[in-house]
Amino acid sequence: MTKADIVAKISERKGLEKGDVQAVVEAFMEEVKNSLETGDNVYLRGFGSFIIKTRAEKTGRNISKNTTIKIPAHNIPAFKPAKVFVEAIKTNTEVAV
Repeated sequence: MTKADIVAKISERKGLEKGDVQAVVEAFMEEVKNSLETGDNVYLRGFGSFIIKTRAEKTGRNISKNTTIKIPAHNIPAFKPAKVFVEAIKTNTEVAV
């Protein structure tokens, strides 16, 4: 599902203009991004949390040159789903084989 699909579904369900819905979705995404950039996590009860995870420094390999490189510690954004969300997915979807 793409952002356009999300906008279309919300617009259809709520009877709103697609342009208005798209502006709200864009604003939501921008606020989540800005919060994470300033170091604040975003908690959406019943859905999940957008959090900042810290990756430790590690040693990697450059296979083409056969050398080791040092990858510095860094932060990455992550999403952690809420327990009720995870349970809903477990009970309402089939396992893909």
